[in-house]
Amino acid sequence: MENSIVSEQADRQEKLNKLNSICNPYPSKVNRSHLISEVLDNFSDLEKEKKEVFLAGRILTIRTHGNLSFANLKDTSGNIQLAFSKNELGVDDYKNFVKLIDMADFLEVGGTCFVTHKGENSILVKSYKVLSKALSPLPEKWHGLKDEEEKLRKRYLDLLLNDELRDLFVKKAKFWQVTRDFMIKKGFFEVETPILETTTGGAEARPFKTHHNDFDLDVYLRISVGELWQKRLMAAGYEKTFEIGKIFRNEGSSPDHLQEFTNMEFYWAYANYSDGMKITQELYREIAVQVFGTTKFKTKDYEYDLAEEWKEIDYQTEVLKQTGIDVLKSTEKEMMDKLQELKVKYDGKTRERLVDTLWKYCRKSIAGPAFLINHPKLVSPLAKSKEDNTDLTERFQIIIAGSEVGNGYSELNNPVEQRKRFEEQQLLIDRGDEEAMMPDFEFVEMLEHGMPPTCGFGFGERLFAFLADKPVRETSLFPLMKPRA
Repeated sequence: MENSIVSEQADRQEKLNKLNSICNPYPSKVNRSHLISEVLDNFSDLEKEKKEVFLAGRILTIRTHGNLSFANLKDTSGNIQLAFSKNELGVDDYKNFVKLIDMADFLEVGGTCFVTHKGENSILVKSYKVLSKALSPLPEKWHGLKDEEEKLRKRYLDLLLNDELRDLFVKKAKFWQVTRDFMIKKGFFEVETPILETTTGGAEARPFKTHHNDFDLDVYLRISVGELWQKRLMAAGYEKTFEIGKIFRNEGSSPDHLQEFTNMEFYWAYANYSDGMKITQELYREIAVQVFGTTKFKTKDYEYDLAEEWKEIDYQTEVLKQTGIDVLKSTEKEMMDKLQELKVKYDGKTRERLVDTLWKYCRKSIAGPAFLINHPKLVSPLAKSKEDNTDLTERFQIIIAGSEVGNGYSELNNPVEQRKRFEEQQLLIDRGDEEAMMPDFEFVEMLEHGMPPTCGFGFGERLFAFLADKPVRETSLFPLMKPRA
């Protein structure tokens, strides 16, 4: 196989050398009058008018029958059959087409609409121009690029040959556009916050570290979409902000996790977590209908309907029911013993990490849609405590298909309590917990100036992957790949 590809590359290079003596095979100017879809949508009228149209695209197939050749031309809007005739083009141009043009080459063609005797809408080519000579062949449509890693490494080829995959990314773009339109319609103001930070606030995750040469300062790529920055904006007088942007977490990969991904976060002054639950439920249903045309989904082995009632699941009660562990009262040893009994791998022996691992075991049995509520304060360092039980917080997570696909809470705005919780997080860091939240005492200083009651919420492209029932890596246009040796 490799030898045949090398041979074809050599053959194409020879054709390029001959084209160089005839024309510029890599011109910049293109004379295109229509997209292929526009021709097909208005085919009858264009055929009657005998109007010449100019198309541009990539040749996907070529079939030659003596003095007549057929090719399939593809652009971003669709495909159309081209007919190249020796009588129409003349001997030299037709001969050059047959001998020098290959599948994968980009062409500009001018011609008129006609219907073949088999009834296929086609273009009778009157002129053509090479726009880009391809020096490597495309994989066979039905037999090439079967290796999953090769598909991701040569994403451009998989996208070219897989219309379903191309449509997936059109849907993903719409997913974020529907989100943006929804937030703006609700009166939220779109902002941009720093990606480089001196401390990574707003989430518990291991960050990527880099160095700022001008300041001679180590900095981190953000792990949240500006949570602590957007809350500063609440103190500044804005009441509704949101941001859609990239975040980075230096953690392991899985079908549900990437190190680089897109998230949306909003912050809403004078609202609490109950208000957040209502608006996010509305947002998710809007995304489902506008992007996927349904509220019913199957993700992995889970089936759920976003139009149904979203039940509320109590964190402490659910873990107790499934494992017999009380996350507020059981000892760390009891938790470790239970995790070993359940054969659940866990990293770190701090109470926070053990509680979180127990919950992640329990969530796998929940299809959703559901709201997880009443999180322990220990695992929610930025959430406001419940007034009737200060060991719990006003936090909610959206559960779908055994996983969290959204996280929000009534933001903690008590500077004394926030300082105390940051100090507790620092103790976890000192004990080796790489996912504990970095303290940001300048943020505490902002709280001392006063921040209104606020609801914050965030979700990421994992939601899109779940609704599309794809591993999240497959929903990334160009996921990070290890270089070949």
